[in-house]
Amino acid sequence: MQEIELKFLVPQARLKGLMRQAKVKSSQTTMMSAHYFDTPKQELAKSGIGLRIRLEGDEWVQTIKAGGDGIAARLEHNMTLDGELVQTMLETDSLLPDLSIYKETAIAPALADFKLKKINKKLTRQYITDIERTTRLLVDKEKVVADKKNSAEESTVSTIEVAYDQGQIIHGTDNSKVQDIQEIEFELVSGNLDFLFTTAKVWCKRYKLCLSTVTKAERGSLLLNEQDFSPAVHANLGALSIDADSSMPAFMRAVVHNCLLQILPNSSAIAAGSNDNEHVLQLRIGIQRLRTALKSFKKFSEQLNPEWLPILKQTATLLGDYRQLAYLVTDIEPILQHAGAPSVDWSADIDNMKITPIDAVRANDFQLTLLELIAFTMSDATQEPRAHKCAQDKLAKRLSNQHIKLLKAEYDLEDIILEASTDDTDQSAAIHEKAHQLRKHLKKMRYLSEFAAPLYSKKKSKRWLKRITKTQRALGEYLDHQQYQHYYQQKSHTDTQALYGAGWFAAQLEPDTKRCKKRLTKLQDAASFW
Repeated sequence: MQEIELKFLVPQARLKGLMRQAKVKSSQTTMMSAHYFDTPKQELAKSGIGLRIRLEGDEWVQTIKAGGDGIAARLEHNMTLDGELVQTMLETDSLLPDLSIYKETAIAPALADFKLKKINKKLTRQYITDIERTTRLLVDKEKVVADKKNSAEESTVSTIEVAYDQGQIIHGTDNSKVQDIQEIEFELVSGNLDFLFTTAKVWCKRYKLCLSTVTKAERGSLLLNEQDFSPAVHANLGALSIDADSSMPAFMRAVVHNCLLQILPNSSAIAAGSNDNEHVLQLRIGIQRLRTALKSFKKFSEQLNPEWLPILKQTATLLGDYRQLAYLVTDIEPILQHAGAPSVDWSADIDNMKITPIDAVRANDFQLTLLELIAFTMSDATQEPRAHKCAQDKLAKRLSNQHIKLLKAEYDLEDIILEASTDDTDQSAAIHEKAHQLRKHLKKMRYLSEFAAPLYSKKKSKRWLKRITKTQRALGEYLDHQQYQHYYQQKSHTDTQALYGAGWFAAQLEPDTKRCKKRLTKLQDAASFW
């Protein structure tokens, strides 16, 4: 069985209004006590598997969750247990699940890497959840034409369970260690997927909800490891599910899905309160990858919404502005002080920023855009007009066009450098602008190459990606050092201790330039893989 659900964090300011909608006459409130199990090394959690025994009303249910699409869908298997036996095991502190019951089920492939008998012996209770769940059902009856000839109509019934959870996760061996839970879930019980997303968007807009990818099992692991948030998630190209026969609409959905696998966990952490620069960086990279795909492959699907792009661009810009300053504090200042520089205080500059990453991520238009993107990835690609057209037939042209633009940007930069004189301020600004344009083309070329690589020779694409990645990093480092030099130069007007940083970064530019030239030359000579 596959469950499809959307989970959201609930802002405190909107809780009262939301509860008026959650707690209606038809709603039910259930106390749920769940015991979660894993090995001491958390082998199941590392494989994305959650295993629990939970009291649901009057019944004890063993549940395992695994796999799915990594976003809104997961495999789930539930089995009702003998209540008296569970109670006896609780009284003797011997409660344990039985993994052998999954041998002939749909979830068995997720456990294929484990020797069930062996791992069953190693299972221990890791943590407990004590939750009050308020549920209500939302039903939609949609009339559809079943017989076009006679215009006969029939009703399609769609049902969603809305579940508001409030409670705690408690450490399995130390009940003084707890983490509060306050979230709402929308699960499709039956019927049309569109009803799930339409309903979620209405609630999201009304109560300013924020998408969360953090499962209770993940929360428990964080509690055990004494962490507030999971580590930042990088792009995982190994999870890009495309092949030579992928249609244009299917390719587009796979690419967007792959970008969301990077975007959603990082945005979820930031929305929950993370100030980690790595979360901000990886979210921004994920958004940049997604924007590149939406712009470059806009003709691959008719279901792409042009309104997504400006919202994604605005969010990425806000994240970038904040991260540059925050990065000075967390990473640059320690480097400079290790080199002997005096300390420079950037806290006031950061405090003066009007919008923080949390503000940008919690913005309702961004959250609604994420919901629409998830809905797009789960929609049926075979129903689109271009479903019969192969993506690979169009990719070579896209890659070639971008390659031409990249080479032109390189030659333009080289030409203006040759013409420039050392004391020409206008030409220095022009060089800086051309370098930024080249950096954008490099990023775009890299992302497009990564999306297309699974359809071509692994050896050739790997060699190409290695070169373009190194070139992008070299140019990025050069431009970043220019930016840091500018920050410290400006700061020196009010804090003379910043002069050290300005001089230090100015000294880095010459070797940076040499590395860039070397990498650009190698890239020009590189053979394309498409």
